[in-house]
Amino acid sequence: MVDDDPSVLAMVTEILQFEGYNIQTATNGAEALAKVDQALPALVLLDMRMPVLSGWDFARSLKERDIHLPILVMTAAHDAYKWAQEIGASGFVAKPFHLPDLLDAVEAILTGEGGTTQND
Repeated sequence: MVDDDPSVLAMVTEILQFEGYNIQTATNGAEALAKVDQALPALVLLDMRMPVLSGWDFARSLKERDIHLPILVMTAAHDAYKWAQEIGASGFVAKPFHLPDLLDAVEAILTGEGGTTQND
């Protein structure tokens, strides 16, 4: 999970851990790349607008390293779908998201069923 908002990072981490997922966190793309170098995750939950290394730069760095990971974009931007497409993400959730929608998107990506969620 990569997000520069400590409250979002803590909330999502706690929920996913409660659901039985093993979670590694990073507050920017550079930290996330360092963690990917240590162990490949099954899924990356990725904010797009972050300091140090943005979501776009993180995704580009993965491609440059020939690392292919499913990514779930989490962003408050109204064009979250477009941003997810730009980086080849497996899906997106628009912030603020409903927790069941996030869990459904994570599960869908991990089981190969997709992962796009858009809140109204």
